[in-house]
Amino acid sequence: MQFSPGCLVLVFSLFHSAPRAPATVVEDFNHVERCKDSLYMGTPPRGIIDAKLKKICQRYADKPRFVTLYDPQKRIPVYSAYSFKKTEGDRRVDYPWMYEPQLAEVDGNGNMLPFPTGYLHMKFEDSQAVLDDYSDVVLYERGHLNPDQHQSDPHDRASTYTLTNVVPEIREFNIGPWREHEERIRVRLNNYCRGTAFIVTGVTTTGHMIRRNNQDRVAIPEDVWTAYCCTDYDRNAPHDVRIRFPSQAALAKNAKEGNMVHEKTVQDLEDFLKTRMDVEQNLQLFYDNCISPSPLPLYLHHTI
Repeated sequence: MQFSPGCLVLVFSLFHSAPRAPATVVEDFNHVERCKDSLYMGTPPRGIIDAKLKKICQRYADKPRFVTLYDPQKRIPVYSAYSFKKTEGDRRVDYPWMYEPQLAEVDGNGNMLPFPTGYLHMKFEDSQAVLDDYSDVVLYERGHLNPDQHQSDPHDRASTYTLTNVVPEIREFNIGPWREHEERIRVRLNNYCRGTAFIVTGVTTTGHMIRRNNQDRVAIPEDVWTAYCCTDYDRNAPHDVRIRFPSQAALAKNAKEGNMVHEKTVQDLEDFLKTRMDVEQNLQLFYDNCISPSPLPLYLHHTI
């Protein structure tokens, strides 16, 4: 394919005219330098109807760490997307919980901020969950979509402790099947993903809410889902591992019982989400379905 000089100038200007401001709530994940590094091929999931949703480039210590599509009405993320970092999986040290100032105002340097010990202006409560929403809830825990044990750098790990990356998860589910699955994926990607693995983790909802002061505050997920894409993987891995590359997904009920995590293909997960989320029929979690690039010509693919 050949491009005219005019086309090349246009493409160059598109890539180089993007604002470099440290805004966190953005029109497009591509508008902030390095924000799209958390997405496979720099491309967010396609087909999610997001007119009322907010795109957050999760910025901590002046650097984008991962991205979140956030629902300010339900006060939970629809999904968080991140690049997996090889790690020993040890649990966190004591990171503070943070909030996203730019959901309520455009001032500041774009970084997430720790919750203050005193008063937090109501405008922040209107746009997102706050610590009080979780303080008196016995059944639920703050469940990470981008979990700290999938990150290695201390700043990357600290950045996962924003409530915009958290949903209410039933305690037995959070500390049981879901944590076990996060660990299973950590070990698998540590051992068999040779390049960068990209993960998208999200939820479905059916209208149940955490209430505070007689008001609906935070949506409670019905299902929690996740999918990863790693196109550069160990072709000599055992067969039962190799069939889970380059991509694999999982789905579970956010429930006290019947909460087993079921692994499935990404396409099967997408088919399920089309019946449970406000999405279009062209829903695609990973660009080009995370098809693994192959050096072989098409007519030799049957020999692999």
